[in-house]
Amino acid sequence: MTRLLDLCSLIRSKNAGPFVLTFDFMCHDQESYDLLTTSGVLTPQLFADLYGADPAEVLLVHHALAHAVKVSFPRPVRQGDIHDADCYGGQQYAPLVDLAIPATPD
Repeated sequence: MTRLLDLCSLIRSKNAGPFVLTFDFMCHDQESYDLLTTSGVLTPQLFADLYGADPAEVLLVHHALAHAVKVSFPRPVRQGDIHDADCYGGQQYAPLVDLAIPATPD
């Protein structure tokens, strides 16, 4: 089984301002990028299910020349809110590293 971590040299999450959370998936090479993007695994619905985001507000951008995918959506609570469990947004990527990537698209 191929995992997201196997395809990417960097997986990270961070704040993009106090109201937006962003994820970066930087693939090792063109082959890894092609597998990731054609798999159809990174979808707005995935981030809605994992993070409680509205799928209509999830922005998914493919950067082919950089072999990267960026995903951004509004944070569930603003940065620094009393209910904010990750002030910098830097731990939010963790549930994704073992995400299974099928060898062929579904």
